[in-house]
Amino acid sequence: MRTFDLSPLWRSTIGFDHLADLLDSSLRQPADDNYPPCNIERCGEDAYRISLAAAGFSVDDIAVTAERDTLIVEGKKSDSGQREYLYHGIAARPFRRVFNLAEYVQVKQASFKDGLLIIDLVREIPEAMKPRRIPIGNTGAPRQIEQKAA
Repeated sequence: MRTFDLSPLWRSTIGFDHLADLLDSSLRQPADDNYPPCNIERCGEDAYRISLAAAGFSVDDIAVTAERDTLIVEGKKSDSGQREYLYHGIAARPFRRVFNLAEYVQVKQASFKDGLLIIDLVREIPEAMKPRRIPIGNTGAPRQIEQKAA
């Protein structure tokens, strides 16, 4: 495993603490963080989809939680009886997948079909945050800005 010294990054960045934290936490994640396998795809300009392979799990075994900028998917197989396997090739161990979401990305829906957990995400930027074009007037002299009395 490679180790990186991030102290120069911490010293030279101001206001980017969150970025450095993400980089630091991604380097410290366990190597087993790729279970269950997933696909992340872009479905449109502001639409995304996460498909998580959850074979052997049911809807009741999986919990999807959306917090501020984090999506957490947890699964734990309920033991509904002991079985005697001759060969056990389908993994059913508990899992926890954490996805960091960008600003204004929200979970729209989650569905479970054919062993795939499908989570649809959309980025909805508020109107006040969207760029807007300011018309330029063609008047001779600049106008005085009127201030409203409080």
